[in-house]
Amino acid sequence: MQLLGQFMHQPKQSHLGSALRVLRYLKNDPCLGILMSSRSKMEFTTYCDADWGDCPMTRKSITSYCIERGDSLISWKTKKQSTISKSSAEAEYRSMAATICEVIWILSLQKDLNVKSLEPVKLFCDNKTTLHIIANPIYHERRKHIEIDCHMIKEKILKKHHQHSLYSY
Repeated sequence: MQLLGQFMHQPKQSHLGSALRVLRYLKNDPCLGILMSSRSKMEFTTYCDADWGDCPMTRKSITSYCIERGDSLISWKTKKQSTISKSSAEAEYRSMAATICEVIWILSLQKDLNVKSLEPVKLFCDNKTTLHIIANPIYHERRKHIEIDCHMIKEKILKKHHQHSLYSY
């Protein structure tokens, strides 16, 4: 996931050229669009990550996520978090919360378009501490500063949202 945002601090002319090439493609041939595979399973798979304290100017963490439907990438984002995280687990929680908010929006859009999906959304996170906190229902004083994100993530994983559920790995 680091590759998504690696040139944000010192972009070069070649990076601008690549971005403009993509925009020209979309502008000049809007009927082509971005193709999605019709042969893959239509389940959602989501990956999130955070680079703790990665911004050299502010020491804010960077949130990155990508969401796939079947074999097709449908949403992705890399963004500096709005606050400074005191730990990598806190940064990962914030990344996971942002990812879940995007998934909820996509699922509601899908529902509005009458697209049905019975598969659960798979959410992958590579931080063992974050996954342990989600799995452990006992309140910890050390995570009080991330309590809101924690409760939102747990609620979405444990409950079904619009008849969809989230699983974290």
